[in-house]
Amino acid sequence: MKRLLPFVVAILLLGRLGPASAADPRYPDWPCNQIKVPELSAAAVWAGPPIDDVGDRWEQDPQIKDLVVRLAARRTSLDEAEKAIGDFLAANAADKVTKAKLLFAGLFATLNRERSVVMDGIERFTQRRAQIADRIRTEARQMRELQDMPSRDESKVEELTNRIDWDTRVFEDQRKTIGYVCEVPTIIERRLGALARAIQQSIE
Repeated sequence: MKRLLPFVVAILLLGRLGPASAADPRYPDWPCNQIKVPELSAAAVWAGPPIDDVGDRWEQDPQIKDLVVRLAARRTSLDEAEKAIGDFLAANAADKVTKAKLLFAGLFATLNRERSVVMDGIERFTQRRAQIADRIRTEARQMRELQDMPSRDESKVEELTNRIDWDTRVFEDQRKTIGYVCEVPTIIERRLGALARAIQQSIE
């Protein structure tokens, strides 16, 4: 009976191994409850001066470029980031608005790109999980066939049992992980919004 336990678990899982209904049919591999928005809009987080004329000029300012890297990193606390923003803009009072626009443009480009990379990774994660689900289905069918044989090869049963056990464990571990993974794009969005507000408040 112990040998058959992974097979029983796999059978019970089969009912929920199928592709989950995507929140948006345009993105069938998107598993999160949050609607997928591929690209953020600067207007959604920035109420400061327009940045249409900035482009990638922020990359040509070494001080701003270094500060963007530091502020974008989640290991930098928001309190520390807000202080760094205030100190930087106070030290550039003569062209504070220009520096603020460059700083936000850099943060927007950096965090938007990071968010896109994370979302692409989530979809690859979903695709790999679907492959494991298909493999478990195949293994479960093979096990049923072995069970129906008048005389079965116990070594094959053992091997297949071990494969089902491993694949179901991986599948369940991934199910537990997906909730956290889906939060990462939202965490990035919130950080960008908080940094944008800190910049705006420093120039008001």
